[in-house]
Amino acid sequence: MSPLATSDLGPQPFAPSLTPVAKNGQHVHGKEDIDPLKAMSHGDVTLPGIPTFPSAAAKRQWQLEHMAAAFRHWSREGYVEGISGHISVRDPEHHEAFWTNPLGVHFGLLKASDMILVNLDGRVIGGNRSRCPNAAGFLIHAAVHKARPDVHAVCHAHTVHGKAWSCFARPLEMLTQDTCKFYNAHSVYDSYGGVVLAAEEGERIANALGSGKGCILMNHGLLTAGGTVDEAAFLFESMERSCQVQLLAEAAAANGMKKVIISDEEAAYNFKLESDATVLYAEFQAYYDYEDSMLDGAFKK
Repeated sequence: MSPLATSDLGPQPFAPSLTPVAKNGQHVHGKEDIDPLKAMSHGDVTLPGIPTFPSAAAKRQWQLEHMAAAFRHWSREGYVEGISGHISVRDPEHHEAFWTNPLGVHFGLLKASDMILVNLDGRVIGGNRSRCPNAAGFLIHAAVHKARPDVHAVCHAHTVHGKAWSCFARPLEMLTQDTCKFYNAHSVYDSYGGVVLAAEEGERIANALGSGKGCILMNHGLLTAGGTVDEAAFLFESMERSCQVQLLAEAAAANGMKKVIISDEEAAYNFKLESDATVLYAEFQAYYDYEDSMLDGAFKK
């Protein structure tokens, strides 16, 4: 039977709306007692969550492929700024080491086999040895990985809207549902110290990030962190777009239009659902599948 066919072509019973009706002007939230990914999925089929692997080697290859896909997506989104920008992914076996991209390779060319394994002391211990890592990138990512054992991936790039909003040294306002992924979970590093070439500056950025999911680096760009490279990469995309929305809203507000900010109650509800690690992983799969199809899996090599 075709996917569009129905098993009963006769009259279908009316299905009442599942949207709770607001009472006394107050919104009623639904599905708060079930897994967020299941809450997002209608019917009996749920989007797949984060996979498990039979070995560290299998998980490592999967991580590197998804890391390369994130860079290909960044290239498509226009996040390239010369040789700036980096992603790190903690190794699944050697937890005091992480994989990162080689300096000077365009994001749109990166493959899984291009990545470099460097330990937290700065020594290259595996992967691609034909190129070096980014020195500033190592100092930033090493500091975050040291400070946050729960973080397995970190993303940083010099994107247009992230840089523009960073000039104000202000956190994002909860202007849209998407921005609520960062509700009480992002910060601002408001002490620009130039190109990061000292360990202390990386540590200050890590301290500014704290326990959050993202940090706006004043006069610099954005940084996000997650339990998978997929989570961190989607958070980065969402933070960049949230900065764009904030800038557009500020321009409209400067011309007399009033901004309406989402209430703390609704922002917290959105955060609980949309900032769940498994949901964020699932969000990125749309981009991964697109890159895989468009490039015939070339980034996996």
